[in-house]
Amino acid sequence: MFLAVQILFLIWVIAGAASGSGTPDSCQGMTGDALKTCNDAGNVGTAIGVGLIIALWAAADVILGITYMVYRLAGRRPRT
Repeated sequence: MFLAVQILFLIWVIAGAASGSGTPDSCQGMTGDALKTCNDAGNVGTAIGVGLIIALWAAADVILGITYMVYRLAGRRPRT
């Protein structure tokens, strides 16, 4: 389960980062500084999106870790 979640998030991060490559459709027809600004804005949006995915990934790992600890503690035999 844990590795499946890791692979899923890794694929999601790679797909999110790859989606920001190239010139966005909204920048077509622009030249000079306007084109550079439009491309930079697209790159910033991609970085924010990937950052949010990584934050969600970390939160999911914490939840999985806590769930695993509770599971392990519940399955332990009490000391006598």
